[in-house]
Amino acid sequence: MRKKEEEEEEIPIEEKRVGKILDSSSSILVVNQQPGILFIHPLEHSWTFWFDNPFGKSKQRTWGNSIRPVYTCSTVEDFWCLYNNIHHPSKLVVGADLYCFKHVIQPKWEDPVCANGGKWTISFSRGKADTCWLSTLLAMIGEQFHHGDEICGAVVNVRPKQEKISLWTKNALNGIAQCAFLFDFLMDMLNW
Repeated sequence: MRKKEEEEEEIPIEEKRVGKILDSSSSILVVNQQPGILFIHPLEHSWTFWFDNPFGKSKQRTWGNSIRPVYTCSTVEDFWCLYNNIHHPSKLVVGADLYCFKHVIQPKWEDPVCANGGKWTISFSRGKADTCWLSTLLAMIGEQFHHGDEICGAVVNVRPKQEKISLWTKNALNGIAQCAFLFDFLMDMLNW
């Protein structure tokens, strides 16, 4: 009995909790199939959340100077950790803008990737956009939109009487992709 206790003490606590990593060179964490093991689910693209605080805005400042990156998610787990700990649109202060864009793209029309792009916008009564915002985020990060490579990101704008969700695209002249975005975006908003 004493010999067994000594063997257990030699295994690092972290290895007991997570399990042994089989392939450390992989971008995906591979672990033994044992109860209580963590799995990492990488996203196809990393996504950065940005926040534009209305109290940081000034009419004299250049538009976009108050936009700040909040966090970049590269896994499903990262996304849920962030999403479950930030305010949803109905709880944001009037004037706030919350963005979720592919990691290398800044949420500004001046960004070279967005320069020739367009956007699709749906408006909601104040306090009614929470579910649609989550659906839009999940469709984006889960690569559920047709022509997903054309998507730059999405923004929710909180205003006194409404909230707007906009899906930004890279190329406004790509008619086929734009029609597919419109269809997907509307179906997503209607939960079809």
